[in-house]
Amino acid sequence: MGKRFRVLGLTLGIIGMVFVVAGGYAFFQVQNGYDSLQAFSEAQNVTLNYNEDGQLIDRGTTEGAEAIMTLLTDDWQYPVVEADLDPADPLVNTSSEYMYQMAVIAYHTLHGTQTIVLDEPVEYNGETFAAGTYDFEVDGRYWTDFDRQHPLEGPARAQAWTGTAHGLIGELGVGTVTASTLQLGLGISGLIAGLGATFMLLGAGLVWATRDREEPMKLEWSEKPLEPANV
Repeated sequence: MGKRFRVLGLTLGIIGMVFVVAGGYAFFQVQNGYDSLQAFSEAQNVTLNYNEDGQLIDRGTTEGAEAIMTLLTDDWQYPVVEADLDPADPLVNTSSEYMYQMAVIAYHTLHGTQTIVLDEPVEYNGETFAAGTYDFEVDGRYWTDFDRQHPLEGPARAQAWTGTAHGLIGELGVGTVTASTLQLGLGISGLIAGLGATFMLLGAGLVWATRDREEPMKLEWSEKPLEPANV
């Protein structure tokens, strides 16, 4: 029985070693991904703005940054990791920083003012818009919230939600997903390695518990004559 347990322990140890190696390989691949994301972030050179007190600012004010953070956390329901927002490392290279920068672009697009010029009067749904210049407030409208046939909303949509805005948001979205995936990969690699270490520990425990062979039972010989039993 002891031999069987020792064989089982060795088997568990080998399986655990395989898991540890797999976890190490996964960790190595994740680190390569982090290095690539860091290089990409450095090439982009997009940074967040902080004041001397370490607070996020937008266009010089903390109020602007707070409004952007409200869009991100309340409207988009994104769970911001405060530790990712590091004034000592303003480079955008974490999922929370990518999402915040995305919110910066979206916020200023949503709350911008577009100038529309009509060269001639236009009638739409019984309303006539005279020729001239109009200041159109986007007022929180996303791309699908505009009436593209409206003489003011249609041009305003194209001017507000430009290809550049869509492209930047899409690019930042890729960065967010990449950073989040790398975090998930890091956790999985740690889980695999931890599982392997557990198997190795169990295997070593079984081998240790059965390392001493069972000694055969020894019968002691007594030279004292046996006394007859009382009948």
